[in-house]
Amino acid sequence: MAFGDLLEQNFVASVPPHHCSVHRNLSLSSLSPEQVLLLTVPQDIKNSRPERCLRYAAPQWQLLSENGTYSLKVKRDSSNDTEDLLDAELQGCKDGWEYSMTEMSSTIISEWDLVCDLRSLKQMGQTIYMGGVLVGAVIFGGLSDRSRKYWKFGRRFLLLISNLLMAVGGTCAAFSTSFSVFCLFRFITGMALSGLGLNSFSLIVEWIPTRVRTVVGTGTGYCYTMGQLILAVVAYFIRDWRWLTLAVSVPFYITFLYSWWFLESARWLVLNRKSEQAVKNLKTVARINGRREEGDRINLEMLQDSMKKEMSCSQGSYSVVDLLRTPTMRNITICLSAVWFSTSFAYYGLSMDLQKFGVDIYLIQVIFGAVDIPAKVVVTVSMSIFGRRPSQCAALILSGVTILINILVPYEKQTVRTTLAVLGKGCLAASFNCCYLYSGELYPTIIRQNGMGWVSMMARVGAMVAPMVLLLGEAVPWLPGFIYGVAPILSGVVAIYLPETLGAPLPDTIQDVDERSCKKTILNASPKKEELDMLCLVSSELFQLALLWHCGDP
Repeated sequence: MAFGDLLEQNFVASVPPHHCSVHRNLSLSSLSPEQVLLLTVPQDIKNSRPERCLRYAAPQWQLLSENGTYSLKVKRDSSNDTEDLLDAELQGCKDGWEYSMTEMSSTIISEWDLVCDLRSLKQMGQTIYMGGVLVGAVIFGGLSDRSRKYWKFGRRFLLLISNLLMAVGGTCAAFSTSFSVFCLFRFITGMALSGLGLNSFSLIVEWIPTRVRTVVGTGTGYCYTMGQLILAVVAYFIRDWRWLTLAVSVPFYITFLYSWWFLESARWLVLNRKSEQAVKNLKTVARINGRREEGDRINLEMLQDSMKKEMSCSQGSYSVVDLLRTPTMRNITICLSAVWFSTSFAYYGLSMDLQKFGVDIYLIQVIFGAVDIPAKVVVTVSMSIFGRRPSQCAALILSGVTILINILVPYEKQTVRTTLAVLGKGCLAASFNCCYLYSGELYPTIIRQNGMGWVSMMARVGAMVAPMVLLLGEAVPWLPGFIYGVAPILSGVVAIYLPETLGAPLPDTIQDVDERSCKKTILNASPKKEELDMLCLVSSELFQLALLWHCGDP
């Protein structure tokens, strides 16, 4: 349901058909609604519908035929009436708007009249929400990796806080009395969403063994898919935006309660000098998995011996700066930043404005959610056979190509445009599924949360920019699609420079990452094992000296 909270804007902020209200000082009760609309609101000739933001300053009575019946044409025998109509004075909607609530009984658009001059506030509200997600990525991404005395929060505690914030923030947003208050609580739920995603993923990656990590990571991705499908069903039956927002928030009270039974990551506990608790957690997991005998053999000495290297390299505190400390880490961070930014940018550019496809929003939400299922199956098989890097590159480039092709399709061919958009969205969903797993495998344990927080922040920057790009379509209709298409193609090329992680053990320290890169480089340059071992040994010793200096050891 976290993903439902992310995409509920498609329903709670859907823009219903609307036009200016009639003049309050006029009594037109004897006329039908069609006649009143004809007399007071001009027609938008381009779209063959009433103007949304203009009305006649005075009713145009000449638009009615002599017998008082409804007519769309001006009487041809009166040239004066025709001239009067062409010269009729227009004005804004001084008395408000009337809405045709066919898809939703109430939205924030109809509640606070976020149309015409205020229509950009819809995109601003989504940008504020994504801003909260960005801030949450920065805050929650660093807190659980801190190793200072008073900052040892860990994954589990922050996951609990995130669930509580999601529940309380969403509930308060449902009862907001103004748009500004609504945006404030949406900002808070955006922060909580980052904490929820980052800490959940870190727990999954650090508890799951390498051989099944791809399958489990993909299964987690399907939970997001189910969230999209459930959102469409819930929104179909709950048409009021307040009740819908509340319905999406209530499940987080439940997840907050059962999250108390989660176990803290054993890796994180060991690296933060809490080895006794790590042993207890490992024994509990062994008992749950029916491996009691193996669990009984786990002791403090065994655990400390198996992670001696990792513990020796985790003396100091780590920050975002460490993501750029070595050439290998810089390469990984820069490439992943481009991948996450463009994936999120194009993904939300397609997903956040379903009304533009001209299809029922409930149906298109189901289709957009369902396409994730085959997309993630394909990318899971591809990641397991061809590797993470080729799968990531292919998903990004294919998504960009389909989006660019969509620009060339005439607007009237809605079926073709929707089909291409669905294919592009499926490729972007596959890219998201891949980069979540790929990033977790590239970053070492001691700064994994910082790394995931950073790339998640880049993704939220992309998500923040995406709604603003849609506003460019009012001036140049094809420009947003062009930008959404070019971005993933460029990042797909950049992703070629990432190292492959298929079958590789999960790195615990920055040294592990550099050693893996060193071995790969030397293997490509020379097949001699003796040279490989010697050069990697030298690199390892130099790195340890640099790390000791950074940690402040004498």
